[in-house]
Amino acid sequence: MTLDRWTRRAALVLAALAGMLSGCTTYVETQVTAFSDWSGSDTTRTYAFERSPDQQNNLEQSTYEQLVAHELATHAFQRVSLSEARYLVALSYGIRSDMVTVSQPVYYNPWPAPYYWGRPMIDPWGPFGPFPAGYVDQSYPVYTHVLGIRITQRATGKEVYKVTARNSGAESSLVRAMPYLARSALSGFPLGNGAVQTVKLPVDSNGAVPSNEVAASPASGAPASAPKVAQ
Repeated sequence: MTLDRWTRRAALVLAALAGMLSGCTTYVETQVTAFSDWSGSDTTRTYAFERSPDQQNNLEQSTYEQLVAHELATHAFQRVSLSEARYLVALSYGIRSDMVTVSQPVYYNPWPAPYYWGRPMIDPWGPFGPFPAGYVDQSYPVYTHVLGIRITQRATGKEVYKVTARNSGAESSLVRAMPYLARSALSGFPLGNGAVQTVKLPVDSNGAVPSNEVAASPASGAPASAPKVAQ
């Protein structure tokens, strides 16, 4: 009975470790921080994208603009020519790689087969056992993805909304992380000034962002709007 309990516990531990090391998660969590002086109405939400010199004629920039434009459209924004736009929308983005070291236990069996407390048996642990012999440090890469969206009034240059979305994980591609960043950044628009919230986006079987189920919750100790689910 004791061995059975050890076996079940070890199986649960190994399953949990396998899940963590595989990088497979049900949700992508993104931290969103917003600064706002927003007073625009639905009838005045016309905009054009503003590009820095190094973003001109940039295919990556165009791809990210399409993602952000899709999310802006859900908040009644209409993309128009520069001369007709009331607002200018500027994007900034990037990815950073860090190494994270995790200590993992190493197990051993003090009663190796073919004997267990004096009785012949098959050792279910192989070369290992249910008792920790020590810890081994394993290092893994972790990637941080960032998207910043800045909205200004075209006529005056006044900044009226600035939001930053940031998430981390095993994903090494910024382009694959960008749909989550874009949707999270504009979830609950417009957030209050100084709002900080964590947005959880479910991942479907193809790794894409579903068309609904955006759950947002305010971070502890920070002003934010109430938790929302965007459809």
